[in-house]
Amino acid sequence: MAPRKTLTHLRPDGTAHMVDVSTKDASARVAVADGYVRMGKQAFAQMSSGQAKKGDVLGAARLAGIMGAKRTWELIPLCHPIPITAVEVDLIPDPTLPGVRISASVKTVGQTGVEMEALTAVTCASLCVYDMLKAVDRGMVIGDVCVRLKDGGRSGRYQRASTTKLPGRRHGG
Repeated sequence: MAPRKTLTHLRPDGTAHMVDVSTKDASARVAVADGYVRMGKQAFAQMSSGQAKKGDVLGAARLAGIMGAKRTWELIPLCHPIPITAVEVDLIPDPTLPGVRISASVKTVGQTGVEMEALTAVTCASLCVYDMLKAVDRGMVIGDVCVRLKDGGRSGRYQRASTTKLPGRRHGG
């Protein structure tokens, strides 16, 4: 499908508006987003061992990601409130960063996609990791937050090319 030449959230006069999706058919939709938080070895050790002073970093970040996905429409202007049917947030400690890789999958049956919800889940989970470990490492880096997969709706399937080489990212998927 050819890229759009106009931005759907702008009227011809340049003012913003919420796109009317009422004429679109409801369909099953899914989006997967990824990112990471890179940190120093001390913060990584505390996160991985469950010894962080603020508690279970990965558990709290998973909940923050899920909550973020559910509230995306309140955070991002012009996003539709949609009936989310599933949210999965995975946090995988990776000593090669060192840090944590975060992936979020969001599903719905509706008239608009869930890419923003997946991106918000990854971002909120990342921010929670930072918040819980900032006393140990204020130099943490949140990076490479992107949509890996989107499927459903009129525009069909999008999958990020596995050959894309991004710093700090596993390749092949």
